[in-house]
Amino acid sequence: MTETILGLLRHGQTDWNIDLRLQGSSDIPLNETGINQATVAGSTLSRADWDVIIASPLSRARDTAQIVAQQLAMPVVIVPELVERSFGVAEGFSHSEWRKMYEANEHIEGLESIEVLRSRCELLLQLIATEYDGLRVLAISHGALIRKVLRIVSDNQVPQDGDRLGNVSLNKIVHSDGYWAISDYNPKSLAL
Repeated sequence: MTETILGLLRHGQTDWNIDLRLQGSSDIPLNETGINQATVAGSTLSRADWDVIIASPLSRARDTAQIVAQQLAMPVVIVPELVERSFGVAEGFSHSEWRKMYEANEHIEGLESIEVLRSRCELLLQLIATEYDGLRVLAISHGALIRKVLRIVSDNQVPQDGDRLGNVSLNKIVHSDGYWAISDYNPKSLAL
């Protein structure tokens, strides 16, 4: 029985994270705190636990991955499928502004629907299970994408509504016998 382990590490903090603004596919860089968080995360992780590091092409995830990878003496592979959900014209809006628009069923130009995000996450899980079969993969990505992957794998059990995945939080899932399962759910930051 071959197991594939996928660690889902959320990127470090950005200025928009502080303001609870939707970043989506906007390429918002890490701030100084985010750089420090990535450094702390890298120092808490062990090279012996991972075979490969993959990352979203957006700079906040890619730079987090580079900082972690440098400490673990590993290369980073950019995987476009790890990119954050697009929130279209709502990117830059506060979370409360977004909620009002979304709950009012307003048309949001450029918004990646939940259904499309789910399909993309299912394809990502297939990609990992196939391309990285039997490996321990550390993937640096984004909050909405990681949330959706965890919800798919846990049959909507985690994260609960209101649970916020902290910057540089690490959640682990495992693929075995054709199925994915949560092996470690922890929404708290590694940099606390």
